[in-house]
Amino acid sequence: MTTLATSTDTLTRDALTVLQPGFVGTTAPDWLLRRIGEGLSSVGLFGRNVVTPEQLAALTARLRAERDDVLVAIDEEGGDVTRLEVNEGSSFPGNYALGHVDDVELTRAVARELGRRLVACGVDLNWAPSADVNSNAENPVIGVRSFGADPDLVARHTVAYVDGLQAVGVAACTKHFPGHGDTNVDSHDALPRIDVDLATLHARELVPFRAAIAAGSKAVMSAHILLSALDPDRPATLSPQILTGLLRQELGFEGLIVTDGMEMQAVAATYGIERGSVLAIAAGADAICVGGGLADEETVLRLRDALVTAVRTGELPEERLADAAERVRALAAWTQAHRARGAGTGPGAATQEGTAPGTDVGLVAARRALTITPGERPFTPVTDAPYVASFTPAANFAVGDETPWGIAAELERLLPGTRTGSYGADASADAVLAAAGERRVVAVVRDAHRHPWMSGTLDALLAARPDTVVVEMGLDESEPRGALHIATHGAARVCGQAAAEAIAGR
Repeated sequence: MTTLATSTDTLTRDALTVLQPGFVGTTAPDWLLRRIGEGLSSVGLFGRNVVTPEQLAALTARLRAERDDVLVAIDEEGGDVTRLEVNEGSSFPGNYALGHVDDVELTRAVARELGRRLVACGVDLNWAPSADVNSNAENPVIGVRSFGADPDLVARHTVAYVDGLQAVGVAACTKHFPGHGDTNVDSHDALPRIDVDLATLHARELVPFRAAIAAGSKAVMSAHILLSALDPDRPATLSPQILTGLLRQELGFEGLIVTDGMEMQAVAATYGIERGSVLAIAAGADAICVGGGLADEETVLRLRDALVTAVRTGELPEERLADAAERVRALAAWTQAHRARGAGTGPGAATQEGTAPGTDVGLVAARRALTITPGERPFTPVTDAPYVASFTPAANFAVGDETPWGIAAELERLLPGTRTGSYGADASADAVLAAAGERRVVAVVRDAHRHPWMSGTLDALLAARPDTVVVEMGLDESEPRGALHIATHGAARVCGQAAAEAIAGR
């Protein structure tokens, strides 16, 4: 039974409790510590907040010195989307690689080791895994973040990932409900619309979420997408029909409902972050994620005050805000209990440079995820330092452009003297050939099927140099071509390492 707030202090604390804000810097600013003391119950971490595991552990310890039950969240999917290793590339392949291998025990082991790293750094809520069924190969924002296009495959690996994280005390946040896979618009930029009937939605998008709920996922993240069959007017994050009617009542989810970033244009451009946050809580969300773009005290105060005002004017029922705050506190209590029992610590939990704690499970998984297709002639390993031509598309916001990707650095370790160049939409085969000279060319692409400039340049390059090796580090939708074609199923650092080993015959 929800107890109604009877004082301004209680109302203000509840409004702060439902916020999950970010901040700038690698140490906790004074304003953040002050607001934690006033009731802020969650903090979101991004790549800008992380330098080393030791620095991150000190940061989270400082937050908990202010309040020992504060939830510390991060967007650590592994693979292309990494915050723990934002400057190096991930030690773990992402979902698409794991789905390609299709070994649920491997997926569970990867998630468990990733969870151990999070625990060692003091993080206890992970905005992962992505349970989106990537049914649209033109999807610009999900792609390799999904386990694949088959609902049942996505469901079983989502369950394994949730199990692996939560076994070591990290709450999983399964996303992006009710499914962001059938979109051709990035919700960071605009509002995607999915016009499928309810039968399709239940047979495809909702299958992994049903499985995650049955597996006990502690949190679910909503998507800023319009599903006309469920709500023709409001995106899922702001829709009572979707969050309360579908997720709570029909699917029976009792955990924490977290919004995707409220400053994303799919919501902010139409509603603004203040009204969007009020509508989200009213619709059934329990926690407001903000901070990927807006990461200052003013944002926290604006959202706090908007929620308080909405309660006072009757727009937001007081009991709904109180219920949301209580769900946040319940999850914080679960994670705190795991920390008290020492989950995820002890032998084997210390972070090792470039690997998962005490294991090379990430590299093992990346090697298993490779698909290697020889060309018409027998392939001989590259033994002399090659020229790596990386065809680089614009990064989406979720992945970011600060995380390195590719295979050049990994080939340089195996074949000293390797040279590289990066090419964009104005690339030409002649430019690549001029830079390569007599060196063997290794062409690295990412979602070549979505970028005509990339595919066209690659075809011209292969016509001139048939001995070119091709490495696809995105969705492997294009036909294999080249003297050797390697599909890594993701662009994590370990995927590049596995590909480099194959090229060099190691």
